Amino acid sequence: MALEDYKKAVRLGKKDYQARMMRGERPTLAVLDEILPQESLSQVSLGLVQIPIDQIVGTRYGGRGSSFAGNFMPILDVGSEFASKWANLSTAHVEEGIHDPIKAWEYKNRFYVEEGNKRVSVMKYYEAVSIPGTVTRILPKRTDDLETVIYYEFVDFYALSGINYIEFSKKGSYAKLQEAVGKAADESWDDDDRLNFSSVYTRFTAAYQAKGGGKLSIKPGDAFLTFVTLYGYDKVSDITTDEMKTLIAKAWEEFELLTEADTVALKMDPAPEKKPLLSLLLPTGKTKLKIAFIYDKTPGSSAWTYSHELGRLHLEQTFSDEVSTVAYSQITAETIEETLDKAIADGCNLIFTTTPVFAPASVKAAIANPDVRILNCSLNTSHRYIRTYYTRMHEAKFLMGAIAGAMAENNRLAYIADYPLFGTISNINAFALGAKMINPRAKVYLEWSSKKDVDITDRLRKLNPSCISGKDMVIPEEASRFFGIYHMVDGRPQNLAMPLCHWGRFYEKLIRTIMDGTWKYDDDTGKAINYWWGMSSGVVDVICSQNLPIGTKRLVDLLKKTISEGEFNPFSGTLYSQTGIVKSQSEWGDSLTPEQIVKMDWLAENVVGAIPEEYELTDQAKPVVAQQGVKKSGV
Repeated sequence: MALEDYKKAVRLGKKDYQARMMRGERPTLAVLDEILPQESLSQVSLGLVQIPIDQIVGTRYGGRGSSFAGNFMPILDVGSEFASKWANLSTAHVEEGIHDPIKAWEYKNRFYVEEGNKRVSVMKYYEAVSIPGTVTRILPKRTDDLETVIYYEFVDFYALSGINYIEFSKKGSYAKLQEAVGKAADESWDDDDRLNFSSVYTRFTAAYQAKGGGKLSIKPGDAFLTFVTLYGYDKVSDITTDEMKTLIAKAWEEFELLTEADTVALKMDPAPEKKPLLSLLLPTGKTKLKIAFIYDKTPGSSAWTYSHELGRLHLEQTFSDEVSTVAYSQITAETIEETLDKAIADGCNLIFTTTPVFAPASVKAAIANPDVRILNCSLNTSHRYIRTYYTRMHEAKFLMGAIAGAMAENNRLAYIADYPLFGTISNINAFALGAKMINPRAKVYLEWSSKKDVDITDRLRKLNPSCISGKDMVIPEEASRFFGIYHMVDGRPQNLAMPLCHWGRFYEKLIRTIMDGTWKYDDDTGKAINYWWGMSSGVVDVICSQNLPIGTKRLVDLLKKTISEGEFNPFSGTLYSQTGIVKSQSEWGDSLTPEQIVKMDWLAENVVGAIPEEYELTDQAKPVVAQQGVKKSGV
């Protein structure tokens, strides 16, 4: 019987051998000695570990691998001594199991056998999951190469978890997994943690592969991380296998999205309105849409929420016969799922969630309720089941910077930012570039309201800037004048200008795409849809005060016109960061691409300050930054 198994294994080996030959690949086992670079590398003993069978890919030395095809199946004749030994191991495995550990070397999370090649061959034939082995790790030289960066992230994760069978293709994924399972960044796993994770991951990968995961060009770990981020590790741990299969099927487009190099399709302007006219499509008196707006604060206490509330009221006035709206305020990350369920139960068929923190819950609700359209107000958020939206506020900030530069008598300007998110960095840099265009000596001193233990008022008093860029608009309950661009006169703020998001116009244009049928055309991209509209769409503007000199006002009008008509991009020409040239005049065309602006993670050369690290932020800021925060790069 064992010899019959050997014959089957040989057939598998020869088939693999021939296939590799046809592809011009090495037909026998990979040899670690031939893979290792010439320089001396450090070694670490891992002791006795369970080695994932799928990650055993070769042999340590060249003379040991010629008896096997590249898939570890034997290729020697059935009458050979080798065949007899392989058959005896096969019998031992069937009757009592193979328990003797092999000896292997690990390099970049792939294992190469020094002793025990036949044992590995037998275990692979019987489709075992793992085999015990005494392992020595060879550490590669640290470089900026993506593969090496991810490997060292794995090494740090392995030191905490002892888990070596999950792999990722993107930087930062191991840290995200550590957080997803409820562990602190430096917290070790115990045996129960490892057993539970093994059970969850095994069940997921089995269901994922059965659904067709092997056809996707991503690693199972990438899909698993998306899955547990979406549904929560605790919930995924408790569901049955059938429930997991159902959720995997529903979330499949999220996995497919991971295969895209550019996962987000930025829509820079509204689609042209389709005829016939809205009034012909929607007879008056018949409500077609019930729209929910979900806020994390109240309109009275938050300028951000107030601006969206004005947008909601605009919709009620504009579509008084076709639309009804409802608002839910003071919703938290803990209550958002319940609120979404309530909004859907109340008959809302279009929902706007107005903070990035609500994006994961929005995706879950959209998957569970495919007939409900859900949009989240965030930038560069990659989800297939919801659409996201934001404004190109950096266009207005450029004009604000130009105003501030013109008023900078002492060349010192202050910029108060809130959270270090996508979009916020481009706003800061656009402001700095606008100031520099008018006043080459102007410096922008950057302060963060979301940093811990920082007295911004005291810092501004010591700096004594000519102008300050504060909150974008007034907070109703505060009635404060510390918003927009202002300077201090006799100890009181005098407002010069303010940026404006016409959220009402934004929402109106989105509603019209639904009503005239053009909404559905964006589904053909196969990517996540992000509406990112600016001055050209009439949703971004700058309002100037009567305190502004007439000459500066005329300059603002001219710049606004050129930006609106697409004749000028604030991020054009040669751009300098705090550490050097980011883009020369001859690179990437005349201007940065929209994607480069969205993902901006550097600060302009005339900015004094830095992007804060997570540990520097307040507890309130951390959930927002975790969802959509920008990490500092070396640019």
